Amino acid sequence: MMSNIPEDLYYSGTHEWVRLEGDTAILGVTDHAQESMGDMVYIDLPEVGKTIETKGECGVLESVKSASDFYSPIAGEIIAVNEKLTDTPDLVNKDPYGEGWIIRLRPENVDAVKELMDATAYRKFLEEAE
Repeated sequence: MMSNIPEDLYYSGTHEWVRLEGDTAILGVTDHAQESMGDMVYIDLPEVGKTIETKGECGVLESVKSASDFYSPIAGEIIAVNEKLTDTPDLVNKDPYGEGWIIRLRPENVDAVKELMDATAYRKFLEEAE
């Protein structure tokens, strides 16, 4: 089954996505990642104000199957976390690209997303991994 891969996002090889909105970036995990992990039971969110390096760990996602680190595909300062995930971590399963977003950050360099995969490249990446 092919995962939902929105065209307007950027993707990392560790299955995180980035959506740019003006000078901020919204990050979450892909539909493929949440499908692989199963039902989310707990999400450890980072602190607002923390600066993250590219590929820096910024949280842990715990599912019924496993616990996985969440990495930021781009560097920046965390300006918001999705507090709803504290009580309803399964939002990541239900709506990974909407209500299930994980963090918002102010990117160090907005052009850093050009280093990530677009939807076409991510789709190919998933096909090759199967």
